[in-house]
Amino acid sequence: MEVALGLLVLVAVVCAGSALGRKLNVSVPLLLVLAGVAGSFLPFVPQIELNPELVLVGLLPPLLYAAALRTSLFDFGSNRRAIGLLSVGYVIFGTLAVGFVVWWLFPEIPLAAAIALGAVVAPPDAVAATAIARKVGMPRRIVTILEGESLVNDATALVCLRAAIAAISGSVSAAGIAGGFLLAAGGGLVVGLAAAYVLTVLRKRIRNVAINTSTSLVAPFVAYLPAEAIHASGVLAVVVTGLVMGTKAPSMPNGAARLSQRSNWNTVQFLLENSVFLLIGLQVRTIINGVQDDSLGAGRIWAGCAVILLAVLVLRPVWVFPATYLPRLIPSVRRKDPAPPWQFAAIVSWAGMRGVVTLAAVLVLPADLEHRTVLILAAMVVVGGTLTLQGFTLPALVRLLRVQGPDQREDALNQASLMQLATSAGVARLQELRTDKDPPEVVAMLKRRTQERGLAAWERLGRPTSEAATPSQRYAQLRLAMLEAERAKVLELRRGGEYAHEVLSEVLDRLDVEESMLDLSLNELDTSGEGGGEGIARPGGVCGHLESARSPAVPAGASCADCLREGTTTVHLRMCLACGNVGCCDSSPGTHASRHFEATGHPVMRSIEPGEDWRWCYKDDLLG
Repeated sequence: MEVALGLLVLVAVVCAGSALGRKLNVSVPLLLVLAGVAGSFLPFVPQIELNPELVLVGLLPPLLYAAALRTSLFDFGSNRRAIGLLSVGYVIFGTLAVGFVVWWLFPEIPLAAAIALGAVVAPPDAVAATAIARKVGMPRRIVTILEGESLVNDATALVCLRAAIAAISGSVSAAGIAGGFLLAAGGGLVVGLAAAYVLTVLRKRIRNVAINTSTSLVAPFVAYLPAEAIHASGVLAVVVTGLVMGTKAPSMPNGAARLSQRSNWNTVQFLLENSVFLLIGLQVRTIINGVQDDSLGAGRIWAGCAVILLAVLVLRPVWVFPATYLPRLIPSVRRKDPAPPWQFAAIVSWAGMRGVVTLAAVLVLPADLEHRTVLILAAMVVVGGTLTLQGFTLPALVRLLRVQGPDQREDALNQASLMQLATSAGVARLQELRTDKDPPEVVAMLKRRTQERGLAAWERLGRPTSEAATPSQRYAQLRLAMLEAERAKVLELRRGGEYAHEVLSEVLDRLDVEESMLDLSLNELDTSGEGGGEGIARPGGVCGHLESARSPAVPAGASCADCLREGTTTVHLRMCLACGNVGCCDSSPGTHASRHFEATGHPVMRSIEPGEDWRWCYKDDLLG
């Protein structure tokens, strides 16, 4: 009963704290940590001791797997040098450096135990880093590097911790440490790939959505447990499995299973990662009480913990800046990957928040270790200090350095281009498959619905010339109102008892699916910023028409003359770069820009919406 009540309170506080943080625009992880700290000192809150086995086996694998599912394997590979230098090089550097600082501060603590604390506090936390990085709106490359680092660094730190604990008992050698690293890395990689292969084969054969989703939910443990059984890195195995499964998932059959997996993992990740921050705060009273009677003295202990925190904060930029710029002194490296601005290295240096893995790992230290409670307190101070100092100031640092995150209008433009390419592929496939026996109205409906989906993406670009909603927006608004009436009618009939429950449920499910799709279409991107057409990606490459197109001046007060003559509505304006003709986009009823291309063969047009200068080649279906 007490366990059930505790879980209920935990979930309730997590949900309430998350909702409050979003409403107040305050970092949810930091708010939950503070709530946990306050709760740990309340008399009616029971003393909670964090079980390291629960965190390292029960929480860490699914959290890392959920993060790995969302991480691009291609982006991970393109930033592998930076990720490797942080997740392996920095962790080893931090382990040794912090270890010697601790040994210098407290000579009474054995060097091996001090290095064990260094391994504990070396790795930044995956949850803390990515949660704050995404909220701040950092450049994608920084987020990718932080995500990649936090996925792999736990494996390095746990191997270092194992070696340090073995050294405490006097049973370690240089060869043993090297062999442990090789077994951890190689075994984790092999087990992770094997688990991903087996799970992929199984999930391709399972058509039942519930069984398919359940297979996905046990995936982190399918990778973690065998790896740990052979003394390899279970953490690395989970990360490898998640990266491969996340890459393979979009190409797997059964769209319902893919949607179910995404929805369920979002829920699991939300509950676990936010519960982790609350649990961190709830440990404070227990850890502080544990050092009251230590022979080192309270003043010396707290001063030493502050110095250890300072060392952790300073050592990261000491490693990051040389690791960022020294490899680029090699000409071949510099040509392939030019040096980023110093602001990027500064942000990566300051994004080093520690989390629950640090607290769980320090509890693995032998129970009979002298001054063990001091090491636990030091880990708690590092976790609380980095979360507070770096977590609260990181958004301000990003603003101070004027580092821009992803341009949402640019993203919308690339999304529209990608949808255009996908739509063209779908329509081409339709033309291949259609036969003379196919009803013309069915083929026309398929083509129209496919093209309308692509047009909806283009409508999110630019600024409407009137306050009226774009055609896709208005369609979604009206259809949502219709669905509300349809659902009300079905519920009214359900009360009458004239239809079987299974029949009613099937109809309501279909209405829910359509409503969820419409909700996505109404979730408009913020287009208030300027720019959005500069330096855009070109998914299809570059063609001669785009390269040779001239750039005539945009006429003041431009409008679509054909729309004015025909009395139709203009959604967005486009201008032909061959003759300067201004026409309306394909979401407009007249589609005059496309009709101008069909009549003249002029291949390239550009948007003349405010803040946009992107171009489109009709002949090659390319964005430029």
